[in-house]
Amino acid sequence: MSSKRDYYEVLEVERSASQEEIRRAYRRLARNYHPDVNKSPEAEARFKEINEAYQVLSDPEKRAAYDRFGHAGPLGPLDTDFGFGGFSDIFEDFFSSFGFRRERARQVPTRGEDLRLDLTISLEEAAFGCEKEIEVSRLELCSNCGGSGAQPGTTPIRCPECNGTGQVRRVQQSILGSLVNVSTCPRCHGQGEVVISPCRECHGQMRTERVRKMAIDIPAGVETGTSLRLAEQGEAGIYGGPAGNLYVNITVREHPFFQRVDNDILLELPINFAQAALGTEVEVPTLEGKETITIPAGTQSGETLRLKGKGIPYLRRNGRGDQLMRVQVVIPTRLTEKQKELLRELAKTLSRSSPPPNKKGSPWYRHLEGFRD
Repeated sequence: MSSKRDYYEVLEVERSASQEEIRRAYRRLARNYHPDVNKSPEAEARFKEINEAYQVLSDPEKRAAYDRFGHAGPLGPLDTDFGFGGFSDIFEDFFSSFGFRRERARQVPTRGEDLRLDLTISLEEAAFGCEKEIEVSRLELCSNCGGSGAQPGTTPIRCPECNGTGQVRRVQQSILGSLVNVSTCPRCHGQGEVVISPCRECHGQMRTERVRKMAIDIPAGVETGTSLRLAEQGEAGIYGGPAGNLYVNITVREHPFFQRVDNDILLELPINFAQAALGTEVEVPTLEGKETITIPAGTQSGETLRLKGKGIPYLRRNGRGDQLMRVQVVIPTRLTEKQKELLRELAKTLSRSSPPPNKKGSPWYRHLEGFRD
């Protein structure tokens, strides 16, 4: 049975932790137990344990294998490399004994990670665009050391564990002979250099976390699901690498009475049956204020009236959608005696066989013909 601790326990996270939670836990623990910062006897072993756990849990495929098979998953016999570093590493070890050595690239420029932020806006803001202020928590190059990780006035030295190669090699004996296991140096993380006097501000991590406020422009016509890309506003890169991007995901808040349908907006318009029968003018709300419209005489419940060009602007071209108003003829549930009497008088003047607004020859019209006989 393996004596290794559970990787989730090592990083002090739940098994359901997201990749972002795992990354932040690793960053916090690595700062606390880095041998160049923490001089306690157990710090180096603890740091290696943290690094090993992160290498597995930060990789979705390795994490899935670990969740299913435990330590045998990402590291066991299912690994097609069988623990040794490939033929190029074996040949490199062979030729290094004659004084030849392949130099490993150091301090490779590394791009910063992308960040994502959710932003909720109103329908009016989505329709006409706006400027919003947001807060972003991100890693930026340390202002004290300029991103070197070393205290100003000091310089990094060659890593004593890998002798500056960025790799460590372990020889294992097997029935096939000596097998070489090549891995990234856990102390310098493959850079070949270590900081002896870490920066007091970033503790040798080259970046510090900062909360920044910034104003962003929301273009007219965005909708829920729109993602705005802000180039190089994510986390800072290291060793001269570019910053990541910031993606702002838009959610449009529901409106009290407008409903968006593509670039049109829909409004339910209640009127009484007298207005529907006789026609009238009513005042309706729009995204830009109130406007008076005409209700034609004989308007039926469910009919749609249209205000051209009063909808949502198109996002990447000129023009706007329309405002659609669906008429709902409201039948009163409480009437005064006078209103009832007036309706009775009206009913006497209306023919029970009066056809609805259907064309002559329709099934409904033919059905009414039977009442006339």
